[in-house]
Amino acid sequence: MDLLKGKTAVVTGVADNVGFGWHIAKTLQAAGAQVILSCHPRVKSIVERFLDRDKYQDTRVLPFGAGEFKPLALIPCDAAADTAQDLSAEQSETKGYDEGDVSIEGSMAKIKSLTDGVDILIHSIAFSPEVTKTHMNVSRSAYLTAMSVSSYSLVSLTRAALPLMQGRKGSIVGLTYLAGERAVPYYGGGMASAKAALECDARMLSWEIGEYGHRVNLISAGPYASRAARAIGEIAAMIESTAARSPLRRAIEADEVANTALFLCSDLSSAITGEVIHVDAGYHAMGT
Repeated sequence: MDLLKGKTAVVTGVADNVGFGWHIAKTLQAAGAQVILSCHPRVKSIVERFLDRDKYQDTRVLPFGAGEFKPLALIPCDAAADTAQDLSAEQSETKGYDEGDVSIEGSMAKIKSLTDGVDILIHSIAFSPEVTKTHMNVSRSAYLTAMSVSSYSLVSLTRAALPLMQGRKGSIVGLTYLAGERAVPYYGGGMASAKAALECDARMLSWEIGEYGHRVNLISAGPYASRAARAIGEIAAMIESTAARSPLRRAIEADEVANTALFLCSDLSSAITGEVIHVDAGYHAMGT
């Protein structure tokens, strides 16, 4: 498959070999793209294990019979820091932060040194330090952190990536969740508000960078037991409940989200921007 032949994709927020970011990255490479991974500095050594060790080889198998997953590079990036000035002296002495400037600006500078441009940017970043707390009980600090890392980072990453997209028709794709539109029990820590903001940000960005031919879309994925989602504590109940009430009567697979991302990153979706596409077995269409 060569839908993305000759294109370079940056996939952010990869933290393991089961999450949406990992599956999207593999699918984009299988479709012909050169892939650069980005992860939080603290999990870089973990992601390196999944990329290198024989015991994880089966998770590196690409779809479409395209071989083995081999990204061009793995770059650490703290999406809460726009520039090096946003990183504290204490952070610079922390494991994972010892590879120079790991801010968004710094990570884009490293990407610029590796390739002549970027065609695709995947935003797969979400975090709240109090994700297990209900929406009413989350602290102001944790709420603002969730907004900063999970939604504003799309704005900052887009701004930083824009010079690398010059002369290309870029596609930016992020991941959201139904809690940004409706009340979803258990989805706390300020993350519901962060997803609502992310969807607003995507629409605003689609207008601002559309004049350059770039597109911004989001995938609203159904509940899925990634490492990050398991931190919620009720993810199994969410998956079971959603599957029972979905028109397709089943849970989603990560590859289904990845295939939708491939569509949104390809020329097959050239007139789609500012959109939120639900990949949730149809659950969003139901009244209960």
